[in-house]
Amino acid sequence: MNTNQKIIDDLAELPSAEYHDPSTASFPTNLEGKLLFYIAIAFSVFQVVTAAHLLDLPSQVLRAVHVGFLGLLALPLVCALKKKNLFFKIISWIGGILCFTVALYQTFQYEALLLRTSDLLLVDVVFGVTAVILVFIAAWLVMGYALSLIAGIFLLYCFFGNYLTGMLQHRGYDFKQIVEHMSYGTEGIYGIPTYVSCTFVFLFILFGSFLERAGMIKLFNDVALGLFGHTRGGPAQVCVASSALMGTISGSGIANVVTSGQFTIPLMKKYGYSPAFAGGVEATSSMGGQIMPPVMGAVAFIMAETLGVKYVEIVKAAIIPAILYYISCWWMVYLEAGKKKLLGIPKDQLPSASNAIKRGWYLTIPLIILVYLLFSGYTPLYAGTIGLAFVIFLILGAPIAGKLSNYKKVLFWIILGLVSASFFEIGIKVIVASISTLVLINFIFRGGRETLLSCRDALAEGAKASLPVGVACAVIGIVIGTLTLTGAANTFGQFIIKIGENSLLLSLILTMIVCLILGMGIPTIPNYIITSAIAGPALLKLGVPLIISHMFVFYFGIMADLTPPVALACFAAAPFAKESGFKISLEAVKLAVAGFVVPFMAVYSPELMLQGLANKDIFTIIVSVGYISIKALIAMLFLGIAAVGYMNKPVNIFERVICICVSVLLITAIPITDELGFGLMIIFIIYRWFKFRKINPNTQ
Repeated sequence: MNTNQKIIDDLAELPSAEYHDPSTASFPTNLEGKLLFYIAIAFSVFQVVTAAHLLDLPSQVLRAVHVGFLGLLALPLVCALKKKNLFFKIISWIGGILCFTVALYQTFQYEALLLRTSDLLLVDVVFGVTAVILVFIAAWLVMGYALSLIAGIFLLYCFFGNYLTGMLQHRGYDFKQIVEHMSYGTEGIYGIPTYVSCTFVFLFILFGSFLERAGMIKLFNDVALGLFGHTRGGPAQVCVASSALMGTISGSGIANVVTSGQFTIPLMKKYGYSPAFAGGVEATSSMGGQIMPPVMGAVAFIMAETLGVKYVEIVKAAIIPAILYYISCWWMVYLEAGKKKLLGIPKDQLPSASNAIKRGWYLTIPLIILVYLLFSGYTPLYAGTIGLAFVIFLILGAPIAGKLSNYKKVLFWIILGLVSASFFEIGIKVIVASISTLVLINFIFRGGRETLLSCRDALAEGAKASLPVGVACAVIGIVIGTLTLTGAANTFGQFIIKIGENSLLLSLILTMIVCLILGMGIPTIPNYIITSAIAGPALLKLGVPLIISHMFVFYFGIMADLTPPVALACFAAAPFAKESGFKISLEAVKLAVAGFVVPFMAVYSPELMLQGLANKDIFTIIVSVGYISIKALIAMLFLGIAAVGYMNKPVNIFERVICICVSVLLITAIPITDELGFGLMIIFIIYRWFKFRKINPNTQ
């Protein structure tokens, strides 16, 4: 077998149902690792039980226990994985236990705390301060110092903002009042972000973890290889396609990079792509998963809760931008491959996409059910619970079905499907009973026991994957708490409004810059929450619809993970590319730049996000949405040509300027700009045709 074929085989054989005795890279192999492994399982079980309403807790208690588990798992796990010395390990375990103790205190003192609102006891203050300190430490360990530093500045503003002058000055707040606001109730660390984390987000992360264990990654990669592997720039196009498919089940861009990058990046390098470019393609493609329906990133759930709209409305707004984003990725890769003369992989070395679908089509059933429930008006929590249940049915049912003859196998799946469907009439108890029965049956024989171990691992990995999101949501509550307590959001908001009175475009550019700068140090979730809280209301006053203003911020929060000097997605790709994260980020920015068109165009033409279509007939909707989508597509294509400097032949500086002008004119929604943009586009195409029509096709 040649080396190329081996790489393809390695890519096609991703782990689907392997298990570990808490001894992979995710958890240490020693006794401490095993303890953390089972804490992670307990965390996941708790979240599933509460999501299914098998255990109903007050919202405040649920949030407190969620944060308690985050601290209990994150603090010692990070120290263990970073191989800190014994002293740090002891301190981390003390911190983790204290964090969970705070949760227990809030649980058992829940009613008493409600009664003594605004009159906290000394013990309440001690536990409240402890909670805030531990959240800061957890954020520092899990995501670095930047987010903790920003949240710390906001907290200091609460204490000392009354000593400032001008618009930044506030009236001053008592120490107990600040502690109560941040540590109790639903405004500080237990605010909306934490609520979303402990309900929707955790469940959807677990959903993705189980689907990965079921073999979804292998299905996605085989389909992507079969469809795109042979095209120009095939290995990179496979990366784009598989990341788009991964985005449907995983809302984490960083997780996407780590999951698929270990296979796609070496594949691209093998076929002639530079390490920096290979890492850039993976990072850029993966980050788009956060806006890829139906399972978008945690931000989408936070956005729905913040705006008070159904999750499906956020999904609808993201559909066209997500498609355009991945088209822009494909186009940039296509241009770069043409410029560098990088070909695809021979077809005889690729798996069959149709055969892959035939083998693994059933894995799409939970995803289809999830989409159906979301678009039928069910809550994300309900849809996620049922979607997760169906994934578990598939995983636990597969080894049983494998022991049956063909007709018995069909009958088995039909019966299991009918039992599952009865949930809608009988309720969650039938799901619990069915899963329990499948667990017992699987426990009887060897293949089934291995499947149970795989499910166990999925629970642990899901909890571990939730740590960055959950910790970020908790610490960003400090920022939100400061904004709600002091009203500081109005200061920057009024600045944006003042600029926007003269130029909406300048206001948008300013907001974009803030997103990109914040994203140099903090993840997408806190970036979105901070910027949307400040800029969202301001943009609304300038006439930008609320969902679009929030999607604008969200989009550039994602792009911030690709922009140097601190590009989180690019640094995640660096170990697989064996290249510096900074160099990867430079390539990623170039690849992503065409997609910058989308949010700007949506502001000027809300139809791009399916907004402003109420009371319009279907024909008008199709025409308006179709027109703006085509316009956005052309603007992206021409901006991509300008960025790469290549179309069918190299593009000179003058031609690049023309391409930029076409893109800008089509984005700007003022009289005759569309006509000028389309006219300039036609002139450019005719000019290029005449320029090269007499040149020998073999001449460059």
